[in-house]
Amino acid sequence: MARDHLLVIDQGTTSTRVVVYDRNLQPIAQDQHEIPPTYPNPGWVEHDPAALVEWVGPLVTHALAKAGLGSDRIAALGLTNQRETTIIWDRETGKAIGPALVWQDRRTAPFCEAHRDKRSWVSERTGLVLDPYFSATKIAWLLDNTPGARDVANSGKLAAGTVDSLLLWHLTGGSQHVTDATNASRTLLMDLRTLDWADDLCDFFAVPRGILPKILPSSGEFGRTRGLSYLPDGLPITGVAGDQQASLVGQGCLTAGQAKCTYGTGAFLLAHTGSQIIPSTGGLVTTLAATLGDGPAQYALEGSVFVAGAAVQWFRDGLKAVGAAPEIDPLSLQADPNSEVVFVPALTGLGAPHWDPNARGTIFGLTRSTSIADLARATLEGVAYQVADLIDAINADLPEPLADLRVDGGMGRSDPFLQFQANLLGLPIRRSPQTESTALGAAVLAGLGVGLFPTPQAAADLLKAGSHTFDSKENADWRSSKLAHWRRAVESVKTHYAPA
Repeated sequence: MARDHLLVIDQGTTSTRVVVYDRNLQPIAQDQHEIPPTYPNPGWVEHDPAALVEWVGPLVTHALAKAGLGSDRIAALGLTNQRETTIIWDRETGKAIGPALVWQDRRTAPFCEAHRDKRSWVSERTGLVLDPYFSATKIAWLLDNTPGARDVANSGKLAAGTVDSLLLWHLTGGSQHVTDATNASRTLLMDLRTLDWADDLCDFFAVPRGILPKILPSSGEFGRTRGLSYLPDGLPITGVAGDQQASLVGQGCLTAGQAKCTYGTGAFLLAHTGSQIIPSTGGLVTTLAATLGDGPAQYALEGSVFVAGAAVQWFRDGLKAVGAAPEIDPLSLQADPNSEVVFVPALTGLGAPHWDPNARGTIFGLTRSTSIADLARATLEGVAYQVADLIDAINADLPEPLADLRVDGGMGRSDPFLQFQANLLGLPIRRSPQTESTALGAAVLAGLGVGLFPTPQAAADLLKAGSHTFDSKENADWRSSKLAHWRRAVESVKTHYAPA
């Protein structure tokens, strides 16, 4: 039988998922298990590293069984992951020395605030901003707050990395300590131009370079399976990318000027800039797009909203306003059209373009007549407003404004939400036929890496059919009024929560 299927592991912030794709990039089976983070202190967000690893085997087994396939039909494995989340583990045992610090974790905000004078230097070298979001300060915190860890690290017995590196280590039986360029570009430790770890950045963040993985292109061989109970030895792992760069590929955005937004736990907007590094003037970050083998490095502008789907989760679980997340849609349609309720969903601070870790979620415009339906609509709209801020910032940096926006992710299933987003942006919103394009992008990268697709464009051509477009139904005056109301609310939040 031909090896003509792709197996993708998608390790996200709230769950791990395994998807089996055929050679036409159609998903034929999947399995998923929720692995929620924990919150031991205000601003702290953690995962159990063992759980991230242990659930891969059962999910692979179940997905292959659902597909009715044996491992002899798998051409290659792909991997995509929550970015910036950081783990340090023992090279001999594979056991983590502490929790995985999730990308949302804010415990290193004091370090970032104390080194504000280094922001321009860090941004110029890495394309990022000096913020707890990224991995470097998390690595240093784990080394400084785990007894004896620095001494052990300096002796060469520890390995540090993002989730992809941890999973690759285990998938290859501890033989490969590697990462791809997209994940490396999110650490504050990689030089944006050389695509290698920078000694001066490692020194500044007090991260020993020797514990970091080797950086590889996003498509190509990362190693082969070894020592697993659920897969045979020797299956190639040929596609790896951080979730948002994988989604950019899965949306078919392979050339400059194309953009996508993924509405997951957070919302992540990436605009492809080709081989050109474009520094942001408006609070965005410059990052790597997926690099394909020996081709030139590819770059993107990115804006990250920390709370998107997480706002709906809060509405469901915190307020207990609905029993299931999709119920927010019909509820929001019952809202008073004249309600002026605005929700700034800064539940873990504000991301791009504001970068304010001190901000907190705030609701404006409550009256005696405010209903739960008004709050439902404000929750959805608060996410859309944040993305509008990102679009404005990206358009200010690009040579030409975006012509449309491709979208995916959990909130991408919501018609009322996407219609409001289109109204607010004045852009066509194109929803992917596969609303989870993160795993799809990893499948594309893996297929290219093993030669299942002859060219990137051949793979992209398979992704075009079946998308749905939402066109704006409002005029420029309506958009201007709505955005002005939103921006007054955001500035009020930032002022209220500014450090004394």
